[in-house]
Amino acid sequence: MSPFLAEFIGTAVLLFLGIGVVANVSLNKTKAFGSSPTGKWILITTAWGFAVFFGVIISGTYSGAHLNPAVTVGFAIADKFAWSNVPEYILAQLLGAMLGAAIAYLFYSDHIRSTTDENTIRGCFSTEPAIRNYANNFFSECAGTFMLVFLIFFIASPILTIDGLDDIQYGIGSMDAFPVGVLVWLIGMTLGGTTSYAINPARDLGPRIVYALFRGKKANPDWYYSWIPVLGPLAGGLLAGLAYSFLF
Repeated sequence: MSPFLAEFIGTAVLLFLGIGVVANVSLNKTKAFGSSPTGKWILITTAWGFAVFFGVIISGTYSGAHLNPAVTVGFAIADKFAWSNVPEYILAQLLGAMLGAAIAYLFYSDHIRSTTDENTIRGCFSTEPAIRNYANNFFSECAGTFMLVFLIFFIASPILTIDGLDDIQYGIGSMDAFPVGVLVWLIGMTLGGTTSYAINPARDLGPRIVYALFRGKKANPDWYYSWIPVLGPLAGGLLAGLAYSFLF
């Protein structure tokens, strides 16, 4: 499997399962609808952690399992990943996120039709802040992603050789998948309450586009906020790469 295909499939699985848990606890007439706020949050953060785990399991051997443009940029800034491969990885991640979101939409289509609150439907696919303050929202996404990428440097295997790519290829192998899943789980439980912790530009932008396309005139994609979960995580990944390079 090529690195492009691995990133595409891994990100698609990640988003299908991640959106799936949010839809399961949010949309009308699902079996998990009506869960308590605490139980809902625990279920969402746990499932997202496991979704990352299995996305990494699928793609780790073939691409290093970045599954996130912020991770890719952070590795490149730290000189652990070739800049020439960055566009390919980010494109694969964005397209994979869109595929995962499209499958999740079709999977829960009956329950989407049964839900009258458009903001609830959008919330299954994209993130939004608990308190809308763009400066603080940006900082939340930047800081959360910084912790994700910076700590991944201590989890990821330092060298991963892939056919056709340089030996300096840096990524997450299958054996490192579980700690990364736990890390995402931890970030969700501790830092996710402000902006729903996108911490991944592809995770938010891809599904937001799919939501807007599928809902048509009914859609309320909130484009005014959409730049936060894209630029905030990218800034966090960049700063994490710089910090790791400076310190180590």
